[in-house]
Amino acid sequence: MYTHNKQVITSGKPVSEAKKAIIMLHGRGGSADDIASLSRVLNINEMAIFAPQATNSSWYPYSFMAPTVQNQPALDSALNIVDQVVKDIEAAGISAENIYFAGFSQGACLTLEYTTRNAKRYGGIIAFTGGLIGQELDEANYDGDFAGTPVFISTGDPDPHVPVSRVKESIAILERLNAFVTFAIYPGRQHTISSPEIQLANKNILGA
Repeated sequence: MYTHNKQVITSGKPVSEAKKAIIMLHGRGGSADDIASLSRVLNINEMAIFAPQATNSSWYPYSFMAPTVQNQPALDSALNIVDQVVKDIEAAGISAENIYFAGFSQGACLTLEYTTRNAKRYGGIIAFTGGLIGQELDEANYDGDFAGTPVFISTGDPDPHVPVSRVKESIAILERLNAFVTFAIYPGRQHTISSPEIQLANKNILGA
């Protein structure tokens, strides 16, 4: 089993000049460069972009719906890396309500898990094909108040990795913590990020 070293690619505006920042989390087998390249289509060019790189290109070894203990210590280490990046951004003078998150697949699951365990008013949250992590969801893990944070979650139906049922379970928990959730389910869509999802993320989360 493994833990993660903190390796973060930065792009976009320098954090010292930016008013907003986004943390972007890649999927299994992907890279920080891959996810950061979404800046070409997402309305984030005025933001400081932070893209951590997972050890072995995977945030945790098994399915996000495996028993959580099987994904340790990698999962806790991944959550800690995200927390360190949040603290770095806050230390640079950007507060939580101006911090955004975006992830794809495994990175979308990690995005939702981190933000829902640390619910507060964020700028916005984008989960391209993701849900909360665990064989069963333990509501005791999720605390705080999103205070109306806009969230976009998508998946395909069926998706080989992320069942619609888990997306809906996750939405219920996010809404209980006062997130404002928009979601989209795409019949027959491949495990990828489609143009309609980019458009919805820009419209509902990034204000474009």
